[in-house]
Amino acid sequence: MQNHNQKHKEIKKSHQGIATFLAFALIPLSGFATDIYLPSLPNMAKDLKISELQVQLTLSFFLISYGVSQLFIGSVLDSFGRFKISFYSLLVLALSCILVANTHNIYLIYLMRVVHGVAVSAIVVAKRAYFVDLFEGKKLQHYLSLFTIIWSTGPIVAPFVGGYLEKSFGWESNFYFLAIFALVFALLEYIFSGETLKHFQEFRIKKIANIYKEMISTASFTFGIVMLGLAYSMVMVFNMTGPFVIQHHLNLSVVYAGYSSLILGLAWMLGGFIGKSTIDKPFFKRISSNILVQLVFVFIMILSLNFINNIYSLVGFAFLIHVGAGFTFNNYFTYCLARFPKNAGISGGLTGGLAYVLVSFLSYFIIEIFPAKDEANLTYSYLLLILGSLIVMAIIYVLDKKKKGELDLATD
Repeated sequence: MQNHNQKHKEIKKSHQGIATFLAFALIPLSGFATDIYLPSLPNMAKDLKISELQVQLTLSFFLISYGVSQLFIGSVLDSFGRFKISFYSLLVLALSCILVANTHNIYLIYLMRVVHGVAVSAIVVAKRAYFVDLFEGKKLQHYLSLFTIIWSTGPIVAPFVGGYLEKSFGWESNFYFLAIFALVFALLEYIFSGETLKHFQEFRIKKIANIYKEMISTASFTFGIVMLGLAYSMVMVFNMTGPFVIQHHLNLSVVYAGYSSLILGLAWMLGGFIGKSTIDKPFFKRISSNILVQLVFVFIMILSLNFINNIYSLVGFAFLIHVGAGFTFNNYFTYCLARFPKNAGISGGLTGGLAYVLVSFLSYFIIEIFPAKDEANLTYSYLLLILGSLIVMAIIYVLDKKKKGELDLATD
């Protein structure tokens, strides 16, 4: 295996600073790949002569693919290296984006979105591993603490850029932008980056499967992932329905949809910051308080529907709910990773992967019940997800209390 390692292109010490910058720049790619064309969804549906639900499926296919890929891609990267897989994934992403921009066949677009999910998963997971490979101690902790903040820039910036691209050049320009982005970074990676994996691992499926089995059979861990899915689904439901409500119901331009997504991206980031700042407070107390506050905002939103119905009320209430969603996600992501400290890499991949798969199914299920018609349907979608969060959190609380009771008995 060591001989295999020596065949790989290594990073020059003089290039490490640039390679680290490139790694950080690629971490928000998953958000960019979903959010840049959100403002274009209505015009895509019109241009491709398909239903709103059919065009919304392009998001679902990406989320499922991205989520499932994360379940195993870490093991592949540990066995075959980071650099080559990441580099070729950038090229595949560029080519598949060009295909999307040049076809009017929705089924080919679905297929390419699946390809996007696999490629982006390989790139993002490889770049997370980059930091663990090269750094340690306080420097590694410093870099890892920046991940959530840097990832949030994708959902914040992408719809804003996408809204202007759509208005100026049409929905296809979003995918050309992604293709150019991928090609530029592939070139920069080829020049400045290289292989960071020092010890290649044997690809052992049975061992990995046993670890997954143990994690999934831990009920509090699995329900914690459900909480992550419910929290991020609040964001995805707006992403999939908001542009239609803004452009068709409120009769505003695509740029408004871009600005709305930018503002709600900031809400998610703010929720994450609040979650990080309150980490020393009792876990279930802060989570239950947050969900109850979200519930109050939704009920106020429902009561105000007869009196207010404009872009300010839509984004204002959504902002408050998304702050709460970001708070829940931040806390439960930490909660899930802390359950298996000895297998943090695999538990991180499993947590992220299953959460994305759950989000894809939940968001699609909800928009089928409450289609992208108006603010009322969006409000009921939020209500359903928040009530679901309340129920699942209560189950986790009972399970956690039961486990502590069993430990106390064992100690006695």
